[in-house]
Amino acid sequence: MTTLPSAPAAPAVTEELGAMGPLVARLGRAGRRLRGADRDRPWALDTAVVAAVFLMFCLPDLLHGGVVDADGPRRFRLAFTRLPLAAVLAAQAGLVLPLLWRRRRPATAFVVVAAVFVLQWAIGAALHADVALFLALYSLALHGRPRRIPWACAVMAAALALVAVRVSAVVSVADALFFLLSTATAALALGLAIRIRRAQLAALRDRAARLETERDQRSRLAAASERARVAREMHDIVGHHLSVVITLADAGVCATAADAGRGAEALALIGDTGRQALGELRRVLGVLRDTDASPACPELSPQPGLADLDALCHGVRAAGLDVVYRTAGKVEALDEGVQLTVYRIVQEAMTNTLKHAGAGTRVDLAIDVGEGRLGIQVRDTGRYVRAGRRGDGQGLPGMRERVALYGGRLSAGPAPGGGWIVAATLDLGPREGAA
Repeated sequence: MTTLPSAPAAPAVTEELGAMGPLVARLGRAGRRLRGADRDRPWALDTAVVAAVFLMFCLPDLLHGGVVDADGPRRFRLAFTRLPLAAVLAAQAGLVLPLLWRRRRPATAFVVVAAVFVLQWAIGAALHADVALFLALYSLALHGRPRRIPWACAVMAAALALVAVRVSAVVSVADALFFLLSTATAALALGLAIRIRRAQLAALRDRAARLETERDQRSRLAAASERARVAREMHDIVGHHLSVVITLADAGVCATAADAGRGAEALALIGDTGRQALGELRRVLGVLRDTDASPACPELSPQPGLADLDALCHGVRAAGLDVVYRTAGKVEALDEGVQLTVYRIVQEAMTNTLKHAGAGTRVDLAIDVGEGRLGIQVRDTGRYVRAGRRGDGQGLPGMRERVALYGGRLSAGPAPGGGWIVAATLDLGPREGAA
């Protein structure tokens, strides 16, 4: 493969663009200031254009008595009609003054200028102010409705054909048409190019605004999702540990009256449970801090998983529940997200058992991992009270949200033969759109 010959020129191109940078920046600032002034005083720019056309093209005709190229060859001067000063002023006014409306009424300005132009050349007069016709065509291409541009081009071609015929005594018709049509084409192309460029910039600005709006919406949705996740974690942590602490405290009051040693044991369990709750709260709240900017931030530990269920069961046993825990299948092969979901569901179910069934209740916890699915069942022998309170609060909605993340199902209600049962099924197969 041969090396492209243009590659060595890249530094030269970069250097040239770097040299043009300040100039381009200054031109950009000047353009922005001009656009700002035009927005504040829209008539000022149109008046300035009319004044410039008068000074550059109308004033020479007035100084030379209404004759184009008065110092040119005699045959060129004889080809045109000399107009009186009043007629020259009227023709110039008809050609130049409509340019004041070239942006607000571009089609009307073009029609008026073209009519004066044709009338002037019909009597054989030529003026430098005829350049206003090209300015009117440029303005129509830039500001007018696109459907009016074709008929404007037809009118322009007819008017320029009349000019070519009038100057045929001096210049051939073909040469005159080539020069005039080239000038008209340049004016039309310039207007269309600027119009397309402005449309592209407007589309880019609109797209940037939409992208900014979408970015803000995504940020708000992400913040809302994160708040919901943190609220769910806080509910699971605080609710569970406070239920254990309350149960242990109630048991400690009764135990202290009978045996001081049992009361001290209950207090020690309350302290251990409180410290565990504090550690989990620090872990959850730590993700909301900037750990790089805060060296004193506590060290974060991994989220709980199935390995922590033994400690969870030990804690609720200390609170007075009789927990029987069994597993089936390859539970160690589950990923961290699934393990966290299982842990939180079991934690919430046992918290509800502590609050509504009380000490002395037997809890059967079963986790079964099968082919592409995972089953969770938490069943207790507590007495079911038909008051609906076991379905109140944030516990069951939180569990349903966690199960829904894995396309599963959750059911909670009275168990056959008495007690309460919470059963959940998670889909462990590949899900469409999952990362």
